[in-house]
Amino acid sequence: MSTPPPEMLKRPDGPALAYRHVAGEGPTLVFLPGFKSDMEGTKALALYAHSRMTGQAMLRLDYSGHGASEGQFEEGTIGQWTADALAVIDHVSRGPLILVGSSMGGWIALLVALARKDRVKGLIGIAAAPDFTEDLMWQTYSREIRTEIMEKGIYMEPSDYGEPLPITRRLIEDGRDHLLLDRPIPLTCPVHLIQGMRDEDVPWETALRILEQLESEDVELTLVKTGDHRLSEPRDLARLTAAVDRMVEKVGG
Repeated sequence: MSTPPPEMLKRPDGPALAYRHVAGEGPTLVFLPGFKSDMEGTKALALYAHSRMTGQAMLRLDYSGHGASEGQFEEGTIGQWTADALAVIDHVSRGPLILVGSSMGGWIALLVALARKDRVKGLIGIAAAPDFTEDLMWQTYSREIRTEIMEKGIYMEPSDYGEPLPITRRLIEDGRDHLLLDRPIPLTCPVHLIQGMRDEDVPWETALRILEQLESEDVELTLVKTGDHRLSEPRDLARLTAAVDRMVEKVGG
């Protein structure tokens, strides 16, 4: 049986955005995927299956230039993708939310939570990567790569996950407008960070920095000694769904 196409949010001022929403009990789980990833990834589908089993409302979405959404990936920025997420969330859902962000999605989740403090009751970060455009890209690039980005506007970065990733000057410069780890993060909702210690993309110390900067006193960090960046093995998915269940129970779902 083929999967039906996703629903689309048409916008007069931007690309149409793809999403899949399952009605159910609140709070609504919102899965925010990573850089060049989409809502059909292993973790997103595992949470979808789990939400169907538990009767929890869930929303998955693709940012512009990602997955089934319209737009060009190269034109996207952290600010744009955050706005995309907010547009779909506001269009589809009502009431309390629990955000689940993977890698870049963890950065987006923090930004969405800051923009919707009244609605976001809990947040789960999986290898969350706030500030990665600056700390894990720009600060690690050679002088030659930085020059290429500034002069040509784009650098094609080799990737272990497929085709090279286009890193644009626009992405780097916009990222600086959304940095979070250089000051306290004014969120007080419960947060659970899950981080692999063998993650070759996001250092596990990043999770400690997030924990330290969050103003919330209810922050839990799970370090997985053998975990990689994807955290998509069966044991990782079981850990994630258990974390979601605990968060739902904690915030009164």
